[in-house]
Amino acid sequence: MRRVWGLLLAVVLAIVWPADLPAQAAPPGIRTGAEAAALIDVTSGRLLVTVRGDKPMRIASLTKIMTAIVAIEHGKLSDMAKVSKNAFGKEGSSIYLKLNEEMNLKDLLYGLMLRSGNDAAVTIAEHVGGSVEGFAYLMNEKARMIGMTNSSFKNPSGLDEEGHFSTANDMAKLTAYALRNPVFQEIVRTKVKKVPNPNESWNYTWLNKNKMLTLYEGADGVKTGYTKLAKRCLVSSATRGGQQVAVVTLNDPNDWLDHSRLLDYGFQYYPLQTLVRRGEVIDGTAFAAEVDLRYPASEDEVGKFTKERVLNDPASTEFRLGTAGRLDFKLGGKLIGTVPLVPADSPRLSVAGSRNPALASALTSNWSLSDKWLYILRAFTRVMFTGQAEAE
Repeated sequence: MRRVWGLLLAVVLAIVWPADLPAQAAPPGIRTGAEAAALIDVTSGRLLVTVRGDKPMRIASLTKIMTAIVAIEHGKLSDMAKVSKNAFGKEGSSIYLKLNEEMNLKDLLYGLMLRSGNDAAVTIAEHVGGSVEGFAYLMNEKARMIGMTNSSFKNPSGLDEEGHFSTANDMAKLTAYALRNPVFQEIVRTKVKKVPNPNESWNYTWLNKNKMLTLYEGADGVKTGYTKLAKRCLVSSATRGGQQVAVVTLNDPNDWLDHSRLLDYGFQYYPLQTLVRRGEVIDGTAFAAEVDLRYPASEDEVGKFTKERVLNDPASTEFRLGTAGRLDFKLGGKLIGTVPLVPADSPRLSVAGSRNPALASALTSNWSLSDKWLYILRAFTRVMFTGQAEAE
């Protein structure tokens, strides 16, 4: 009898308390036809997939992603730019601008990103940077700020030139950065754009070359590229369920299909997890998170995040200016995000993170403190002295 009871107890325990809980599976691998590729979550900047992602390669007109974001941040969109001899008839893809024609910077950016106009690229560069060389300097400074450690820009168009290169990983970082800008977002998701034509009675009509905008549900950018040396290059992005991911492929003969598969992979295996919400009071303190922090995680990573409070000295300048400290989040011992802490009744909680997503992204990024302040100062200076808000 004792033996029977023992057997029954073992059966019951096996049912209600399994000895070996099944481990959560890591995402499966994925292949592409690209020489190099990268998949990134836009909100967090996390690289989800990388295939030879640090290999320096030619990037063709993917260069224009950098051209566009530098122009948006350094130029005034309503300014009129004149087409010089250097820009007129520039080789490669074109929007067929006339010599000495004038067009406002924002319309030029549509011609740049939808039709990949090299004449538009040079006109933009000369207007914003004073010269192609001056603009290239701004491009490389932006690359340094973003953390593009294996990139070098020599021109605004992406035409093949010695010393002009990037990597799939770097271009993914750039794309995530650029897509946080609402003006850039608006331009790259546009399928058709009509622009006044001063030379004719009809308007320019530009159709976006990016087929992903019609091939993939939720697609919202970004840029095609091709030269004989670079081969087929593509950056695409899509948003589903509040999550935006982007794909970069370099030298990929089957890029449309590969991008659809990679975008699907990102949404399926790395959904966003909310680690903290804006205004959420942190246990054991009188402080709250200033912004949301969302991070993509695979099934086997959920529950493995750790967080640590770092509080400022009450006598410090930061504390007196309203920043009580920060909340650091780690995954596998690696810092993946930082959220500023403010008093729970701080008026900053009614503004930060809700009205300016780009600013919130800068605050939670892993940029250096000096780069964060530079970004914030530029944003406020842009509004105060040009009257040009980011959402223009």
